[in-house]
Amino acid sequence: MLYSMTGYGRSEQTIGDKIFLIELRSLNGKQFDIRMQLPALLKPYEFDIRTMLNEGLERGSVECFITIKQNGVSKPISINADLLKAYYVSVMQIADELQADTQQLLAAILRMPEIMVNSTEILNEKEWEQFKIVLKAAIADLIVHRLDEGKSIEADMLIRVANIEAQSTAIVALEPNRRQKIKENFEKLLEEKVGKENYDSNRLEQELIYYIEKIDISEEQVRLKNHISYFKTILEEKDKSKGKKLSFLLQEFGREINTTGAKAYDSQIQKCVVLMKDELEKAKEQVLNVL
Repeated sequence: MLYSMTGYGRSEQTIGDKIFLIELRSLNGKQFDIRMQLPALLKPYEFDIRTMLNEGLERGSVECFITIKQNGVSKPISINADLLKAYYVSVMQIADELQADTQQLLAAILRMPEIMVNSTEILNEKEWEQFKIVLKAAIADLIVHRLDEGKSIEADMLIRVANIEAQSTAIVALEPNRRQKIKENFEKLLEEKVGKENYDSNRLEQELIYYIEKIDISEEQVRLKNHISYFKTILEEKDKSKGKKLSFLLQEFGREINTTGAKAYDSQIQKCVVLMKDELEKAKEQVLNVL
């Protein structure tokens, strides 16, 4: 069972006189990275929110958007006078330079960010505990999306690994013929260069055994088979976070495939190696999205 790092989660809940809306978006990333947009009354809890998101989502590039609306209840309002004056002076200077109309200037400045604030804009402990429930619901919703996409990724990766395994089986079947062709090529070369009666056939056999052992690819195929078996075992594990282990294992796939290609000296086996590399690259692209 795989989880993707890509997903979307949403949760909305009315708590007292406030409406909480949380939206989460997640994309693939090497580590846990988060960008948050919080209303002012949640700023004191920013670290706690980050911790909850990290523990719940583990890995990925996450965007968190939280909005809070008052549910029809009026609140005492205060004006940030210092900020208003700073805005007013700056805007007046520009208006004078442009000879612009300033009749509605004050009304416009009052609509600017952070000028008008609720004097009681503080989230109490009870509201914070209720908010955490809403946040957990958004995280759970995103995880459901991750699991759905993870199923598609897993199905595709199993196809890629099965194709690699099929080509590996084909290579094993081609191996005896490869050895025979190597022997025949050596004999043909010696006959052309020194003549059939001028070389020691026993010595040739000894040299062939040494040479064929040097280019033997059976060990690579055995290791590749073991890697494939372990890959499937990891997919069946219950742990959510498997992307790094699978990525490392696919690198091991690549080592065995590349070594097989370097030792092959056989056109049919080289074709199998090329097909295996193609499937491996597709699997590597998919594993980048795995949690």
